[in-house]
Amino acid sequence: MSLIGLDHIVLSVRDVEASLQFYERMLGMARREERPGKWSLHFGSNKISIQQFDSVPEIAKNTLPGTGNFCVLSDQPVGQFADALKISGITIIDGPVERDGATGLIESIYFHDPDGNLVEVSNLIARRLKQNETE
Repeated sequence: MSLIGLDHIVLSVRDVEASLQFYERMLGMARREERPGKWSLHFGSNKISIQQFDSVPEIAKNTLPGTGNFCVLSDQPVGQFADALKISGITIIDGPVERDGATGLIESIYFHDPDGNLVEVSNLIARRLKQNETE
């Protein structure tokens, strides 16, 4: 078996509309109604599905608002991103700090969405060489 990427994540939220507005306004994501009452947020080739916590399908019954933790990459410097968030009243919990990301060294800021999910916005600083690449 070989995994090739991440298709989407799902966030369980208390208020779908408030979450859609937050991610649109603060992160520039685009909302899409996939079917009546089923919403998702899109950015680049990525998707976050949004579920009302009290009507999640049985398979996801144990997902709760505020338990998500994810990282997105931005081409806008995270320092500028942090300034814009602060102006909008969003508290930066940590950062900018350097971390080890999926493909290399990243610089990150951290903040909470309306449900308390931890959101990390990062810039790729240095891409890690793949194992079959030489220096």
